[in-house]
Amino acid sequence: MTRVLLAEDDPAISEPLARALGREGYEVAVRADGKGALEAVADGVDLVLLDLGLPDLDGLEVCRRIRAQGFTAPVLVLTARADEVDLVVGLDAGADDYVTKPFRLAELLARVRALLRRGSPDDEDDGDTVKAQDVRIEVSARRAFVGPTELTLSAKEFDLLRVLVSRAGDVVTREELMREVWQTQWWSSTKTVDMHVSWLRRKLGDDATSPRYLATVRGHGFRFERG
Repeated sequence: MTRVLLAEDDPAISEPLARALGREGYEVAVRADGKGALEAVADGVDLVLLDLGLPDLDGLEVCRRIRAQGFTAPVLVLTARADEVDLVVGLDAGADDYVTKPFRLAELLARVRALLRRGSPDDEDDGDTVKAQDVRIEVSARRAFVGPTELTLSAKEFDLLRVLVSRAGDVVTREELMREVWQTQWWSSTKTVDMHVSWLRRKLGDDATSPRYLATVRGHGFRFERG
């Protein structure tokens, strides 16, 4: 059974949401603080629903620690912060997606299904590998390497890199990346694509001013260089 962690300190939100997730067939672990959330992640989860306003550890710090410890389960942020800067900071901490409160239950469940679907190796062809330069993507195993070094990527970072490497040499527009990586359940601006590309550059050891791997094509999108 797919295990979902719901880290939310407001029972008016956590209790009905946990029931709704249970009706969808998920096993739900509810935690009301950041430390409890980190312990639950360590026990193994397939997806994290993370409130930014937790009482002990800020949700952003929880997300950073999740990623720093190498956990790659998708993180969906629940936030009352509608300001775009705050949301970008949340994504920069390693979140894969976000919804702002108050949210529609149907929208949130759609985001959950999309993240779990994109994070599932069953969606990929067994043994499929794509390469460009010294970057290798093992699609079915959901592993990415630069030379002999394996990268630690979130679900969205992996999917973004897979698309760009599989189309190396071609310009891929932001809109195409939104459709292929975030699917139709995304209603935000394409700025999140730029943020994820920035994270990929850091993990690849790339330089945006003189890129070896990921080039920005102004007014269009991004191109993974063939080398």
